[in-house]
Amino acid sequence: MREDSRAVGMLEFTSIAAGMDASDRMVKAASIEPVFFKTVCPGKFLACVAGDVAAVEASMEAGRAGAGPLVADWFLLPNIHPDVTTALGGVGMDIPVEALGILETYSAASIVAAADAAVKAARVRLLDIRLAMGLGGKGYTLFTGDVAAVEASVEAGARSAAEAGLLVGKVVIPRPAEAFCRQVL
Repeated sequence: MREDSRAVGMLEFTSIAAGMDASDRMVKAASIEPVFFKTVCPGKFLACVAGDVAAVEASMEAGRAGAGPLVADWFLLPNIHPDVTTALGGVGMDIPVEALGILETYSAASIVAAADAAVKAARVRLLDIRLAMGLGGKGYTLFTGDVAAVEASVEAGARSAAEAGLLVGKVVIPRPAEAFCRQVL
């Protein structure tokens, strides 16, 4: 994603066909940059776009307009944290793990919003965001920092997901075992 992008929006559809149709409308509606358009488990479609706030708003509105009840979840995050955009792009971070924070949600869109809230709440580093594939449509995120920062971040991210009724779980692991980290990161 370009550095001048200030907002990210994602639509999560329960129909692949509706998601593809909406994605086309999203690109035609405004000058945005597609982050990804992809199918995910269980038979859902994700459309994620970036750009300036007004363009992303217009794109999201166009995408939601014809999909109605086929929109399972969505978000628009102005001023998204840069670690979130890095994690969405699939670029992992190879950094030491102090405490490990884990958030799990029932939807792909809700985990991105929760991750953004978490990394903005305290001084932590986002390690990964996983969206729906092989997860039954769920999402999870991992981040690290000192125990107090990770605890504050987990609470902020959990609040974000819980407000939407989509929080599955939250965990803080102080000093996780190195062998464990090598397997999950």
